[in-house]
Amino acid sequence: MASNTAMKTRLIVMNFLEFAVWGCYLVSMGIYLGSVNLGDHIFWFYTGQGLVSLFMPALIGIIADKWIPAQKMLSLCHGIAGIFMLLAGWYCWQSDGNVDFGTLFTFYTLSIAFFMPTIGLANSVAFNALNKAGLDTVTAFPPIRIFGTIGFICAELFVNFTNFQSTYAQFISSGVVSLILMIYALTMPNCPVNPSSGSSISETLGLSAFKLFKRRTMAVFFMFSMLLGVCLQITNSYGTMFIDSFQNIAEYAQTWGARNATALTAISQASEALCILLIPFCLKKFG
Repeated sequence: MASNTAMKTRLIVMNFLEFAVWGCYLVSMGIYLGSVNLGDHIFWFYTGQGLVSLFMPALIGIIADKWIPAQKMLSLCHGIAGIFMLLAGWYCWQSDGNVDFGTLFTFYTLSIAFFMPTIGLANSVAFNALNKAGLDTVTAFPPIRIFGTIGFICAELFVNFTNFQSTYAQFISSGVVSLILMIYALTMPNCPVNPSSGSSISETLGLSAFKLFKRRTMAVFFMFSMLLGVCLQITNSYGTMFIDSFQNIAEYAQTWGARNATALTAISQASEALCILLIPFCLKKFG
């Protein structure tokens, strides 16, 4: 029992750090980009994130499945992502406000390309550790995963109340947390590899999942999920920038919400945390 508690605690720390990396800049980046006259290019940063998410998790997943244990791949990806994010912060610092879109976008995209696969890798590491501990992943994982959302919220509050939300320091903060997780990931239980899994290329890349579109209920579910994803990206891209702009209106300039845009948007992540707590109940009751 004590060993199981210790393992859960270790996984909680891993999930906390995993999403803290993201929370340092995901919803506040628009404020900084707008302040350096890159407001017209904000959508490219979030579009780039979506594009690399189409193929990088699958490619890194294949490597982790066949050749490099997931916990080591998690460490490697966070190391690369952290370095490029630090380079993004360093470039913004030395540019003294004259930020070139192409240079910053390149550093950011390379960082996010290696970060996005870590979400799935972290889940694989967690499931492997829970299975080795003899725990039921359906009931044990959601309470652990909720600390990822808490980590995201804490990172948001950190960049908000340090005023990093309006500076390049948010990129540096993310890079530092990523490098911390790079080291921490190596302490996780070893994940087995399967060089000869026998899976086809389409199965390995997850393309076989598209067969689910033949089922009307799943097709409707996927369509609404995509539409919700669009709304989420719009909010992440421009939400804090919009709220922050109220500081330019005399009546709202000194209000708490206008001065703490990133902290205000943390309400959405808090609602996510509450929904995650319902997952074990829903899975047990509805399957």
